[in-house]
Amino acid sequence: MKHDYTDSLKALSTDIVKEYLLENSDFFIRHPELLLSLRIPHTERGTVSLIEHQQQNLRARVAQLEEEITSLLSVASRNEDIYRFYNQLFFDLLETDSLEEVNRVLVDSFKRRFRFAKVRLAVTDSGGQFDQPELNLILRRRLNEEGYYLGRLPAQEQNPLVAQENGSVALVCIGDRGTPVALLAIASNDPSHFSPDMDTMMLDQIRQLLAYKIPQLRHG
Repeated sequence: MKHDYTDSLKALSTDIVKEYLLENSDFFIRHPELLLSLRIPHTERGTVSLIEHQQQNLRARVAQLEEEITSLLSVASRNEDIYRFYNQLFFDLLETDSLEEVNRVLVDSFKRRFRFAKVRLAVTDSGGQFDQPELNLILRRRLNEEGYYLGRLPAQEQNPLVAQENGSVALVCIGDRGTPVALLAIASNDPSHFSPDMDTMMLDQIRQLLAYKIPQLRHG
């Protein structure tokens, strides 16, 4: 009799067992003794009970969530630091009295906070042209519709801008693209630091301030 019963159990397909358990989700609640007798293969511990397996999965999930929370807190802290930096830079620029001081504040602040290789503010003449003809060509060729270029440049274009041939750059057009007030060029030795998908929200604020401040200082 027992042999026939075992054969009948073996005849049950996996799909039938799975379907039954799905339709009877309280099965193990009604038969808790089975939880301790069920054994599940484990790569390190041989076989473990279903309860032990669930506990291990829960511990692993908790550890994963803790890592995600730690990562989110780290990102939030970094974003707050960046916000504070730009907020201070904004007020420092408001207090400047000359183009030379504007340039000094930009260079000192960006280099001190982010350790950029080069920071340069190139101001145009009253007709929106740069002293270096190469800059006029680079801006017409590289700037996007928002007035930015973020990424890598060929050495022949990057060198006139920031006096280096490698890394990546951020080009920020100050004022209208057709008649720019100035160009802010920031260079990093890291080729991947600046990329086209970067957020420019904080740079937008500095850009607007410079577009207002530079003409006043230039004609003051």
